[in-house]
Amino acid sequence: MTPTPALTWAQLRDLKCAELEGAADGWGKSSNRADAARDRIEQQLLTGLRDTQEGEAAQAAVARLRQLGRNFQYVYTECGLLRTTLNSLAHEMKAQQRALNEALDDAAALRFTVDADGSVTYPAAGAGLVDGAAVRGGTASSNGLPGLVPPSGLVAPNPNAAKAQDIADRVTGAVRAAAEIDWRYAGILRRLKAEEGLKVPDSTWKDAAGDAAAVRGAAGAYLKDAIPHDASPAERRDWWAGLTQEQREEYLAVYPDQIGNLDGIPALIRDAANRDNLRLLIGELEGRDDERSVTQLAGLREIDRQLGAGTQPPMFLLGIGDEGNGRAIVSFGNPDTAKNVAAYVPGLNTSLDRDFAEGDLKRARDTAIASQDLDHSSAVIAWLGYDAPQTPDGLASLAVAGEEAANNGGRAFNAFMGGIVETNEAGDPHLTAIGHSYGSRTVGSATQQGDGIPGVDDIVLVGSPGVGVDHADDLKVGSGHVFVGAAENDVVTKLPSKQQVAVGAATGPFAYVVGDIMDRGDDDLWFGKDPASQEFGARRFPVEDGPRLVGPQGISTDAHSQYFDPERDAVSADSIALIAAGRSREVKMEEPR
Repeated sequence: MTPTPALTWAQLRDLKCAELEGAADGWGKSSNRADAARDRIEQQLLTGLRDTQEGEAAQAAVARLRQLGRNFQYVYTECGLLRTTLNSLAHEMKAQQRALNEALDDAAALRFTVDADGSVTYPAAGAGLVDGAAVRGGTASSNGLPGLVPPSGLVAPNPNAAKAQDIADRVTGAVRAAAEIDWRYAGILRRLKAEEGLKVPDSTWKDAAGDAAAVRGAAGAYLKDAIPHDASPAERRDWWAGLTQEQREEYLAVYPDQIGNLDGIPALIRDAANRDNLRLLIGELEGRDDERSVTQLAGLREIDRQLGAGTQPPMFLLGIGDEGNGRAIVSFGNPDTAKNVAAYVPGLNTSLDRDFAEGDLKRARDTAIASQDLDHSSAVIAWLGYDAPQTPDGLASLAVAGEEAANNGGRAFNAFMGGIVETNEAGDPHLTAIGHSYGSRTVGSATQQGDGIPGVDDIVLVGSPGVGVDHADDLKVGSGHVFVGAAENDVVTKLPSKQQVAVGAATGPFAYVVGDIMDRGDDDLWFGKDPASQEFGARRFPVEDGPRLVGPQGISTDAHSQYFDPERDAVSADSIALIAAGRSREVKMEEPR
């Protein structure tokens, strides 16, 4: 429904947009104070309490402080939305003020009179066709449509009539647009309110997610939709650096999901944005009962729990989202200040769920702890920035996994690593790409796009079904910088090739014999040459054999999942940590297959 104009042109002319901007500044200060309070709770109070106190009372105090921190986070978010809403309102109103004032200036220059109702009175002008006398003046009013010039004929038109009509249309247009803006923002401001009480439950965050969406829809013109999604990481870094502090705060308030997932934005900024977006996502998914939402909510809650637990190394949330199978990028250690940065890409059946939040994050954290023991300036990232294949039968169905997910993931991984290169402050950091299972195929695809993975010096492949190339040199870091771990009992590292499967299916009982003929070197896997083979040419480090596929306890695929585990396979875990810390020369090697 289009609102009836409640403004007059005089009210629009006299509107003091600076007062709206002043109110926005006040809400901005409140937002910043809440953010500072939250930061003090999380970085000082909680850390100090955990380090010095134990027992049930300490645990209860930690829980209360965490809740207080979340409350301040909610205040920060809502106050930031209020600031952006008021600034956007002022921005749009000023545009209509300019249009009105230009029309009023034109009227004054022509000595026309703009009446209280927006009609325009103009004087006599021109010359009559019969007597040559000036054609009388009149009044032009607008119905919101372009004005019509009286037709010529026996009666000469007053040349002022068309000019007056144009001014009347412009005055009315500005007032109508301002009334619509006022009506629209009034609705947004009415909904930006908090529930009574000191607690901020997930239902309130659900409302906050709706508030952010409403403000985002209204503030597009104010923020000019200028987020450089199609730019390079370097261009995005420069864009962010060129913003004022107020602009940065407003983008964080309105677009935490986009800023937090934008490669090329500094890690501290991405972390702050994604922590806010994490709470908004939890609020959005809370109460939904479909399987996807329930699964992702469990993963989000576990990530949120770990972020608030104050574990070491410190966690940085570099990406979070619910698109596809979910997105989550978590760094243990600050990748912008570390001299050594490793990024681990998980594989088959990985998605944003509790298993990822517990298992894959533990792999990255264990590697980070071991790497920092070797060089304190190290960070390790768990990168779920793509849709890994999801197969109902797990490893048994790996052979049906195609390459599209790896190719899409490879492009996304390259963009992410390009962002790490641009924001890292250490100066030519040592970067390592680690691919596990199908994640190794994704890393392999990333190396084949453009000049390879930006900045990467070393590549680690564990539990690999092949990487899409037949020689380590094809990965563009040099064969001496490609490291492979393959457990003897890891079935994924011994999958048959596509050709073997095809011929075996056609030959029935002779499949084994024909398969041997097809792969004389026994070094072909589903996605190309076995990375652990002599033919591939990588450096192979020793790993434990792992449990057999079929043993006394039944079927086990544990051999595929223990490469990072310092308890079940210390040799492998230590080797990966040495490579991630830039000390690959110390890794002991074994003969390839």
